Amino acid sequence: MNVIIVEDEKSAIKNMIALLHEIDPTISVIASIQTISEATKWITNNPPPELAFFDIQLADGHSFEIFKKTTVKFPIIFTTAYNEFALRAFKVNSIDYLLKPIKKKELVFAINKFKKINEDLILKNKNFIA
Repeated sequence: MNVIIVEDEKSAIKNMIALLHEIDPTISVIASIQTISEATKWITNNPPPELAFFDIQLADGHSFEIFKKTTVKFPIIFTTAYNEFALRAFKVNSIDYLLKPIKKKELVFAINKFKKINEDLILKNKNFIA
């Protein structure tokens, strides 16, 4: 599975990559992006990942600005230290909302939730075509 991480703290990026590889070694982090402008540019110029992890508070603002600047066509698991943005997160492509520090058990749950939704959509599309 190809994923991107939008996070401005290098230690948080390293921790997330380590957790993801521990959970599922087939997960490939194809980009780690630290700002809203970098994220907007990357999303505009690259094929969508299967899943993304977005911190909410970045050095140059809230990651919600990304949704105003470009079309985001992939699901997101928000990872943040702030619980007050949860409702807003679920209005924009959110699969889950994890509070930092990220706990392995919660990350496993979120990834499994994503996989289950994906499987259900594939099955639904197969039944629709048949």
